[in-house]
Amino acid sequence: MNPRFIFFLHWSWKVPDEIVSGFECVCFHMTDVPYGRGGSPLQNLILRGHSETKISALRMTAEFDAGPVYCKEPMSLEGAAEDIYVRAGEIAARMIARIIREQIAPVPQTGETVIFKRRKPEQSNVAGLKSLSQLYDFIRMLDAEEYPRAFLEAGAFRFEFSRAQRVVDRVVAQVTVTPITRDNE
Repeated sequence: MNPRFIFFLHWSWKVPDEIVSGFECVCFHMTDVPYGRGGSPLQNLILRGHSETKISALRMTAEFDAGPVYCKEPMSLEGAAEDIYVRAGEIAARMIARIIREQIAPVPQTGETVIFKRRKPEQSNVAGLKSLSQLYDFIRMLDAEEYPRAFLEAGAFRFEFSRAQRVVDRVVAQVTVTPITRDNE
């Protein structure tokens, strides 16, 4: 096989160098690169107060999210993480068609580089939040498959939150309660 392009959607692992250097690999990043290179872009954008972003189609290089850009498309950050990822997939599909149809040549990134750090599961604790808006955003930014849910631990229990809705002066969410297990138990 000798494909013209290899496309990577919602990909967060390092692709082996022999593939990246041997093929034209295109990934899609949920920021207006070079702003927001790195991990957990959706969560980092929401934590920084963004309500919109751009999906950037870029050529993979040895350095994460640093390759030249084929094109960018605007995208809303409204809704739960799962909804946003579905929307991003639809936008990326249109971008793939455009890249193939128009044979777009990528151009180097311009602007100030801002690196996002990948979030860790323990950062999903809601204990330090100060407002209902922060709580709502925190729950929705983690509400997707394979992401650690927003949580709070009290006593012997862990409360995990999903499906948040903002209703005037409160946040309504689904709560799953599980016992906390310690490694030495």
